Amino acid sequence: MQNYRRRAVLALGAAGAVAPFSSAFGQSAWPDKPIRIINPYAPGGIADLAARIIQPGLQNGLGQPIIIESKPGASGSLGTEYVARATPDGYTLLLALAAPQTLNQYIFKSVNYDGLKDFAPIALINTNPLVLMVNPQLPVNNVRELISYAKANPGKLNFAGAGGLTQFSGEIFKHVAGVDMVHVPYRGGAPAVAAAAAGDVQLTFANFSDALTWMRSGRLRAIALTSAKRFQQAPEVPTIAESGLPGFEVTGWSGLMAPAGTPPAIVDRISRVLQKDFAEPAMRKRWESIGAEPGHADPAVFTAMIRSEMQKWSEFVKRTGIKVES
Repeated sequence: MQNYRRRAVLALGAAGAVAPFSSAFGQSAWPDKPIRIINPYAPGGIADLAARIIQPGLQNGLGQPIIIESKPGASGSLGTEYVARATPDGYTLLLALAAPQTLNQYIFKSVNYDGLKDFAPIALINTNPLVLMVNPQLPVNNVRELISYAKANPGKLNFAGAGGLTQFSGEIFKHVAGVDMVHVPYRGGAPAVAAAAAGDVQLTFANFSDALTWMRSGRLRAIALTSAKRFQQAPEVPTIAESGLPGFEVTGWSGLMAPAGTPPAIVDRISRVLQKDFAEPAMRKRWESIGAEPGHADPAVFTAMIRSEMQKWSEFVKRTGIKVES
């Protein structure tokens, strides 16, 4: 009997030793096939640029191809929900954007996911201001002149947007400034800015990266930024807050997320790869070249930021009653 018990104890001990080894082996085997990053907007905008900037570093660090796939629609909610419902195995990731993650669920009725509970945050990739630009034919040079012109011509100003923050910035501006402008939807940030430059609409709120070329060429006039502070890459452009609408602040960002339930070891591995990549001086210069600032690869800090943003927008929408048509 004693020998039997001894053999049983040894067997259990061996089983206990095998289990962690098997678990560790399973984790070390990931990834063993290509990984997809879903961009919830059309190609060509800041989301697409962000995904392509981190693509080489992830491929080198993880040893597998990184495939970028666009699934635009419903102001970014379509692709975001797709990832929320994906298998949490680390092979489908989301290029998360500020509006689909922290705002859409409060202003659209058809959003069927929670921007935080349904995801595992991995890293904040970058932040960027939006810029309010007008067609040079519009006789305004600053925010105060724009407000005066809009009040003198109610409903006659059109602004281009691509959903998300580019549209919501205009809606906030209308509410805070007390003006009437009409939103004209476009399928991406680049087409929206091009429409403003062509004179199809009079103004637009655009991600700084989408606006950069048009600003430098003079085909659009930048009159203000949506951020709380001036941007180092365009220090001559004032903020909306300092131009007569104190407290106005909208900041864009991109991040990388996985579906909720993704093993923490996978999240940590991706985070560590990005952290190493972000430390490279060339990476910072790459972000600055498109009018953005690099983020960080701390999942806990990123999670706290998302939670704070969700609370801010939830309270703002309830307080103002702003509604946005999808």
